[in-house]
Amino acid sequence: MRGRRDGVRPTRRRFIAAATTAAVVVPLGACVFGGDLRVVVVGDAPASTVVPDGDPARTALALSSTLFSSAEGVVIATEDTADALAAVSSRSGLPLLIGTDQAVADELERLGADTIVTAQGTDVSAFGDDVDVREIDPADAEADVPEARRTDDATPVSLFVDPEQGGPAQAVARAEVEASGGTVREMPGGAPGRSSDTVAATKEAAGSDPSVGVLALGATFGPAEQWTSTLHTALTAPELPGGGTTVFPGRRMIAAYGSPGVPSLGILGEQDLEESIDAVQDLADDYAGLTDDGVIPAFEIISTLASSEPGADGDYSTELDPEALREWVDAAGEAGVYVVLDLQPGTSDFLSQAKHYEDLLTRPHVGLALDAEWRLLPGQKHLEQIGSVSAEEVNETATWLADLTAENGLPQKVLILHQFSLSMITDRQDIDTSRPELAITVHADGHGTPDSKLETWNALRHDLPDGIFMAWKNFYDEDTPTFTPEQTYEVEPRPWFVSYQ
Repeated sequence: MRGRRDGVRPTRRRFIAAATTAAVVVPLGACVFGGDLRVVVVGDAPASTVVPDGDPARTALALSSTLFSSAEGVVIATEDTADALAAVSSRSGLPLLIGTDQAVADELERLGADTIVTAQGTDVSAFGDDVDVREIDPADAEADVPEARRTDDATPVSLFVDPEQGGPAQAVARAEVEASGGTVREMPGGAPGRSSDTVAATKEAAGSDPSVGVLALGATFGPAEQWTSTLHTALTAPELPGGGTTVFPGRRMIAAYGSPGVPSLGILGEQDLEESIDAVQDLADDYAGLTDDGVIPAFEIISTLASSEPGADGDYSTELDPEALREWVDAAGEAGVYVVLDLQPGTSDFLSQAKHYEDLLTRPHVGLALDAEWRLLPGQKHLEQIGSVSAEEVNETATWLADLTAENGLPQKVLILHQFSLSMITDRQDIDTSRPELAITVHADGHGTPDSKLETWNALRHDLPDGIFMAWKNFYDEDTPTFTPEQTYEVEPRPWFVSYQ
């Protein structure tokens, strides 16, 4: 076929359905344009993966090779015309490629394309003389382009995009998937488990097999090698209070801190179980109108209590019987209240104490807090110094908790690290935040004047490892004055977890 660059829009070709045109044989998953331009999408759904979004040209190549087996026609765009021609690709059903380099030429050859639709004035001479070039005005919404009708056998691909990201690559990806007959779904924050709505959308897209046919765009969805696991968790894990299977972002928590029956340790111990549930629900209600995120009530229960005496085991920590906490944990879950078990280990270690509550931690609404102020070295005593924990011990405990979560098919868990001094967590830069089973949260646990609390907050935020969320504590007696809900949510960045003691 001789090249044609006449600058004149070709006559619109009428689609002739295969059902009425015996002379045209339409393979499964094929589209026919005017009886002579054919596009075949892949017969089997591709493996679920995360598609790169850093370079629109790379995104276009990745999706073209993933979604299309062959195409007699393609849309060729440049960086300047990509947005406009993305709409043409979506409307026509033709694959979209960007640029005229060797990678694009190789993809044209793989597809078997001999027709190019491109913007007027685009130089596509690099592809040789044996292509039919059809130039259009990309600014003309009515530009005459090939029309397509997809068969019912098109590949059932879904693409998740994060509307908070946007960008040229997203426009390209949307067009490419729509051209193949797939569906584009928006997923704020790139988290399938962010809410009940995103879980429902994931279930609709993935069906019974999350390993195929579900694509996501960009790093906000996590590493490609974790994507299938992320989908599986959203499909199978129990939902958290407030819906969804990931803790943050998507919800914020307001917690009552303390230990049942011990009023001196915090507001949680100032009333019985039912009254505590009512009280923390009222606290959460005070915050509900201050954010677009769902606000979830929570208990932070001191489960191992720092002690002035070594005790029978000599570790200066009194471990509450898990059975004594079970009623509180169960009732909280039934009321939609999240629970965090707080550990004050003395000279014991966090991992040993966490394992003591393993059964409770297999509940989907139960997380863990490590209170380093009360982590002693041998020979130390409480209140004589501020305790501390190494990043290595934090990581050992986090790995155990993440493994427990994965093995039991649980939703993501909160792992809170209490801190009001940088010395409380040594080598904090080495904390491992790579496990998606955990939402690791640094809790600014200082009290005093507003200025001193904010000074602590800002110091803890400095050089914070990526992937860690921030939490805040309000003290009724030690703060002067106690922050109001409005003042608390004016703190920047807005804390994801707020507790009251």
